[in-house]
Amino acid sequence: MHVDVAAVVVTYNSEDHIDALLDSIPAAAGDVSYSVVVVDNGSTDGTLELLARRTDCTVVHSTNRGYAAGMNTAVEASPDAETILILNPDATLDPECVPRMLAVVRKPGIGIVAPRVREADGSLSPTLRRGPTMARVGGLSFTGLPVFTERIEDPKEYETEHEVEWAVGAILLVRAECFREMNGLDETYFLYSEETDFSLRAKDAGWATVYTPDAGAMHIGGGSGESSTTHTMKILNRVRLYRRRRGTALASVYFALTVLVELRRALLGHDKSWPTARALLQPSRRPPALGANRTLIPR
Repeated sequence: MHVDVAAVVVTYNSEDHIDALLDSIPAAAGDVSYSVVVVDNGSTDGTLELLARRTDCTVVHSTNRGYAAGMNTAVEASPDAETILILNPDATLDPECVPRMLAVVRKPGIGIVAPRVREADGSLSPTLRRGPTMARVGGLSFTGLPVFTERIEDPKEYETEHEVEWAVGAILLVRAECFREMNGLDETYFLYSEETDFSLRAKDAGWATVYTPDAGAMHIGGGSGESSTTHTMKILNRVRLYRRRRGTALASVYFALTVLVELRRALLGHDKSWPTARALLQPSRRPPALGANRTLIPR
């Protein structure tokens, strides 16, 4: 059955949040036709029991092959949708959010739409990002200068609709045609950087990512928590993304700067940065799920 929007969610030990997200979808959808698919990546808490009690979504049981793989599975289970609404389980949508995003993504050349997102306390969540560059590797982001900073903090940048390089993937509406043309999310990232990679590849192919302040949502963040392992994945995937887009020579410099940044963070008391620095310098210490332990500069 054709629908305007297929809402797709990947859960992993998400029992504290998934009900609130699913409860918010009907009002968020308004008069837009939609379906909901939840792929569970092997939860060991009460997530599956909660989902089993619901009748408003299709649940796909999976093993933990990573976020991107789970999301691609959810999209495969939604073959007749015009657009794909990518949702983190710890998000909730405001009423009429979906039709407002849909109106934007239907404009020519737009492949991805990001809404205005707020934190649990109601404050603005700075979800917009600039593309990765050597200068933005991380050490000088405290300056707030765009040349050094990926994260866009200026509240004025969140007041009007405009194109961005990429946005945090907690809530994104993607044209299904764009998703298929990009062959979905790159599953080799396993976790983190998949939305960055997707938006940048889409831009290369002529699909814009656009932010709209007219659609609202809330994202708690850290719904599945962050450990030293997931922090290591995040940093390694940033290097992998840069290497895939810029080549090995430039990535060697980017890698060296990343090591220095993590060592600095570790010395400043960020306990997750010590294991990450060791994993950067010793490929055998890297999370096996990434398949990035064959070369010093991860591929």
